[in-house]
Amino acid sequence: MPKIKSRRGALKRFKVTASGKVKRRKGFKSHLLSGKGRKRKRALGQATLVSAVETKNIKKLIPYL
Repeated sequence: MPKIKSRRGALKRFKVTASGKVKRRKGFKSHLLSGKGRKRKRALGQATLVSAVETKNIKKLIPYL
């Protein structure tokens, strides 16, 4: 059987942890930063996990991770 191609955009945006959860970066940290507080900008720099609802859909996009 042929292999399923991974969605290249999803591969660049998401990583799967050892326990099978999907990790992502937060948005809203590329520009217009002067109006955002220090604490908020620090928090936006941290990676977070994808919600359980979306995890199933994202794993379909990256089948071999």
